[in-house]
Amino acid sequence: MESNSRRRFFGKAASMVAAAMAGTKLFAQQAPAAAAPGAPAGERPRRFGNRIHNGIYYFSGTGSNDGFGKEDHITVTDPFEKHVTRSMDALKKSLERAGSNMDSILNMQVFICLPHADSMPMPTGSAKFASYKEHYEALNKIYGTYFSPGKAPSRAFMAVEWIPGDSLVELVGSALVVDPSAAPAAPAAPAAARPPAGL
Repeated sequence: MESNSRRRFFGKAASMVAAAMAGTKLFAQQAPAAAAPGAPAGERPRRFGNRIHNGIYYFSGTGSNDGFGKEDHITVTDPFEKHVTRSMDALKKSLERAGSNMDSILNMQVFICLPHADSMPMPTGSAKFASYKEHYEALNKIYGTYFSPGKAPSRAFMAVEWIPGDSLVELVGSALVVDPSAAPAAPAAPAAARPPAGL
């Protein structure tokens, strides 16, 4: 009975190692990230890209430094309004490259945060609430200018503690692709990894 338990244990361990080896082989075959088609030279590639599926463009995590070159990087100490404008401009460009536009956005989630910087004290209590409210109102003044009258999408608005990439704003959502001829071709799927012999 004890040898059967050992056999099962080593059999499971061998299966786990084989699965892990197949996974590393699969990830090794993936192509490195590339800049989006039609993106300006010098634009940083997105690690988690946007996708088009069934005529819907799903955009993920567009912030104030997306679509801008490394030489045009802003930080959390820049004015909040600049973060909003650049995030909305980056989203507009991203939508246009995908064959969509601002008026075709179906829904959107807007995330904002307060700047975390040694030179800027973080408010607490009611002062923190007031800061978020002030940012919310500033965002709304700029946000509305990017849509035709009556075309602003349904939206959720959330305040968070931190957003990656030195951005104080992040936009996530989906939009209808209105010009499929402008949308980039879907990338080829990577070759499927074969499990090691003997499994």
